[in-house]
Amino acid sequence: MFKIGVMIESFRRGLRGGLEAAAAIGAQGVQLYATGGETHFSKLCGPVLADLKGQLRDLHLETAAVCGDFGGHGFQVAADNAQRLDDSKRVIELALKLDCRVVTTHIGVIPADPRHPRYAVLTVACAELAAFARAADATVAVETGPEPAAVLRAFLDQFGPAAGIGVNFDPANLAMVCRADIPAAVRTLAPYIVHTHAKDGVSLRPVDPERLYASFAGAADPDFRAEDYIRETPLGEGAVPYPAYLAALRASDFDGYLTIEREVGEQPFDDIQAAVQFLRNQQSIDRQSEPRNIRLLD
Repeated sequence: MFKIGVMIESFRRGLRGGLEAAAAIGAQGVQLYATGGETHFSKLCGPVLADLKGQLRDLHLETAAVCGDFGGHGFQVAADNAQRLDDSKRVIELALKLDCRVVTTHIGVIPADPRHPRYAVLTVACAELAAFARAADATVAVETGPEPAAVLRAFLDQFGPAAGIGVNFDPANLAMVCRADIPAAVRTLAPYIVHTHAKDGVSLRPVDPERLYASFAGAADPDFRAEDYIRETPLGEGAVPYPAYLAALRASDFDGYLTIEREVGEQPFDDIQAAVQFLRNQQSIDRQSEPRNIRLLD
């Protein structure tokens, strides 16, 4: 059975409230943002960090992953990357202090053509970040979404598995943005997947990933509304084929977290609680369908 985690911020109850909510619904781990608010990496130090670790211990929660996403255009703008890389390294150091070795982030939209100038900018930034993470025995996990799995795989193959850079597999992003075959995407990215987001959604109509992610980064585009193109849904109500998806993860030997991320909705606690039950039910069905070795008696 995969472990089930939840993003603390999805509860919208603050740090302590989020931790208590995660424990109440039976999650085994949590992911927290280290790039803003009360969990910013600069604030989680000394007694504050010790208190957080104590709360996690008392509530029997692990740190499934730490989010090191600073928003904006990721690492697409070379002039911004010195500070972003330095801050990202501090997030990796924080993750280690929380007994966690996975830091998730969005790096920006990877061009399909490696001759595109942005490809080199992203490669240089990720090479530095991967080297730092590898030396710390950690992994920076690039979240899926802006580009097809094959494009992300080709980019990561520059570094290779176990090079400090991997994948945070978000099936909803791939379904909403790329209209991807999710099990096939798992097979493509399997050597790199170290963490997943349990999320679901639908594509309302084809969307240009460049324009979509520019809108997320705050680009002024009065003629574009993300909600006209994509919609997040509760687990099981979107385009992610969860039975086939979980089977593909199992076949790939993934043994990390399914971390629930709920970015919309008026009742986040209820939605997340239902998502936990959904994942447990799906995994139970998956386990029951596994072939069993039957010993024939003479």
